[in-house]
Amino acid sequence: MSRPTGYSISGYSSLIADAGRTAPYVAALTQAVRPGAVVLDIGAGTGFFSLLACRLGARRVYAVEPDNAIGVAREVAAANGCADRIEFIQELSTRITLPEPADVIVSDLRGVLPLFQHHLPSIVDARRRHLAPGGVLIPRIDRLWCAPAEAPELYLHHLGPPEGAAYGFDLRPALWPSVNTWCKTNAKREQLLADPAPWLALDYAVVESPDARGAVMWTVGRPGTLHGLLLWFDAELADGIGFSNAPGGPELIYGQAFFPLAAPVAVAAGDRVSAELAANLVSDDYIWRWDTTVLGAGGQVKAGFKQSTFFGAPLSPAQLRKRGAGYVPSLNADGQIRQLVLDRMDGHTPLGEIARALAEQYPGRFASWQEALAMVADLSQKYS
Repeated sequence: MSRPTGYSISGYSSLIADAGRTAPYVAALTQAVRPGAVVLDIGAGTGFFSLLACRLGARRVYAVEPDNAIGVAREVAAANGCADRIEFIQELSTRITLPEPADVIVSDLRGVLPLFQHHLPSIVDARRRHLAPGGVLIPRIDRLWCAPAEAPELYLHHLGPPEGAAYGFDLRPALWPSVNTWCKTNAKREQLLADPAPWLALDYAVVESPDARGAVMWTVGRPGTLHGLLLWFDAELADGIGFSNAPGGPELIYGQAFFPLAAPVAVAAGDRVSAELAANLVSDDYIWRWDTTVLGAGGQVKAGFKQSTFFGAPLSPAQLRKRGAGYVPSLNADGQIRQLVLDRMDGHTPLGEIARALAEQYPGRFASWQEALAMVADLSQKYS
């Protein structure tokens, strides 16, 4: 799999420039790559890890990246005299077969958190099919932490106008989706209302399921207002080598994840906060759930919330109906157009010929065959 979709070349450069992230990866690769090694770089981007593996003596590097940034990686490899040792593969790692097993597999497919898109399925697949016996995975383990946090400015920014009012309009119906959506932040240690608690450990040598669930509990250490939960991770790349994006530490490119509560809750020292968090991979992204309970020092319930990102992107009844097992679909005009194009991708027909046939059959949709060619080329890039 690739890194998060939508990365620009400057975005990849920002990843490399983040010394708090990159320096530990350099140290881990230096420890793992031996002369003559075979290295698989998943989500290679512009090829930094691949270049480093060559410098460390790798005999062969397989740089896998579905994004067009791989073209830049080829140029960079040539400029550094490594092009003859790196094989560039523009594809998802789950769709490739290597001619030999890899002694080292390196990747950074995380988003703000390691539970991101198809990160885990990609690592599990690579470990099963491409890692040599006794081979090394980088990273090795990601440990996720959670803490209750006071974040009034972030909460206000995330939810919009206070009390759901702006310019005389009642915007309260939009609050429910907002409080069921998490966001990236860079928090300070002093915003935590209790000591962090471990939520989940992802051991990439043994993990199988992309889903996660766990419960945590804290005793509030100081009075304040609870606005939400902060999640972050500590990465163990190799023996004694890693990094953390914990609040209060060096600010890394990942940031932390903030999960807002449905409403702020005033808390006092000695109150107890408990949360059950779950993340389930559905299609191409995770659906998160966080159920939070706040108890006073005497055991009385101060607040209780059940939230999920499922409610953060509401679907209309018509959309939900189309996802039902009993729904009988038929193609709309866009579907018919795509079906015509894909049917003609038979291994014999040039794209230009397909585009001309498309423009002829749908003259109201395409002003010229060149306009049709743009759609045909997009489908070719995705499916051929």
